[in-house]
Amino acid sequence: MLMRIKIFSILTVLSQLAACTIIPGQHMSLLNTRSSSTEMPVTENNETILKKLNIKTIDAQLIVDLEKDFNNRSLGPDNVANHYFDYRIGSKTIKGVPTKEPYSQYRVGPRDILTITVWGHPELTIPAGEFRAAETAGNVVGEDGTFFYPFAGVVQAAGRTVEEIRGELIRKISKFIEQVQLDVRVAAYRSQRAYIVGEVTQPGIQLVQDIPLTVLEAINRAGGVTAEADLRNITLTRDDKTYSINLLSLYEGGDTSQNVLLKHGDVLNVPDNTFNKVFVLGETTLGRGFGIRPRSLIMNKARMTLTEALSDSGGLTQDTSDAARIFVFRGGMGKSEIFHLDARSPDAFLLAERFPMQPRDVVFINRTEGIRWNSIIAQIQPTVDLLNSFDGALKITPFSNPN
Repeated sequence: MLMRIKIFSILTVLSQLAACTIIPGQHMSLLNTRSSSTEMPVTENNETILKKLNIKTIDAQLIVDLEKDFNNRSLGPDNVANHYFDYRIGSKTIKGVPTKEPYSQYRVGPRDILTITVWGHPELTIPAGEFRAAETAGNVVGEDGTFFYPFAGVVQAAGRTVEEIRGELIRKISKFIEQVQLDVRVAAYRSQRAYIVGEVTQPGIQLVQDIPLTVLEAINRAGGVTAEADLRNITLTRDDKTYSINLLSLYEGGDTSQNVLLKHGDVLNVPDNTFNKVFVLGETTLGRGFGIRPRSLIMNKARMTLTEALSDSGGLTQDTSDAARIFVFRGGMGKSEIFHLDARSPDAFLLAERFPMQPRDVVFINRTEGIRWNSIIAQIQPTVDLLNSFDGALKITPFSNPN
């Protein structure tokens, strides 16, 4: 009777282990069909619907079709990586830069400090002294945009260039002094500022001066971008509009239109690249086993190929991975797709090297079918040993591998 109970217990364990072999993640049967078994949300005609997806084979024809679309290239204007930032956070940036305005001379504003020199008349020149800087001894433009000067009275400064201010001072002082020689300069720029935030070395305020402050100049003043910066999706907020600036196109494509001239009140934000990730699951050397955390890879400058993703995750395991079942699951921008790569032949990686990844892609490397039986044996052996320890008469030997 005791032996029957033990045999029944073993059969129960076997049945439970057999059931475990079909849980999600143990083995995928997608290769046996050309469409997914589950309905997925897909956006068509601006409407989200549910449909089963066709599994696309990564072959030479697919690569040719992908490369026909220039936007699959890194600097394509409508590359997915250029839009994914807005898609994930829900922002509504204007894709493009503000209308280019011609550079004009610096115009004085409130809180600027002017230094005025009248040659031959030291009594009209505020003495800076040997140890006094012009910033502390100059004429401060008030909040109303004016300042006071002897013989000239109240002078309007805000919104005017130093040449215009100089001309008015000469006209007024000439009534009292013949052949006035006078110069006006800005000793301290304090009225106009732009704000640089995000992934730069030294975020903060950048003062707008007589030297044009462009996006590139502002970032350089801030110490450059950090390693986590997303150069594709820099945002510029001006007044009530937000524009998207692709600094990568400026650096690598020579698109100087991205180097926008900044104005007072502009906010330049350099976001991080956390959205530009690719996830690699399954049988890789760095993520081996189902109890180990999958790999997430940052796409450098938001570009990566399938070969790079497999390589950076450690490559396929030699003993457990099924090279015939490598899948890429794509769901970004509301367009769900499934791709399949059969890498049993080494030349398949030539195709993978030309297959561009997109942000948030999931790469799955399946397990080989023979590993499932070995896993069953590994799980049942401790149970068999435990049962045998109670009764030496019952000797059960695990099945040998049928493969």
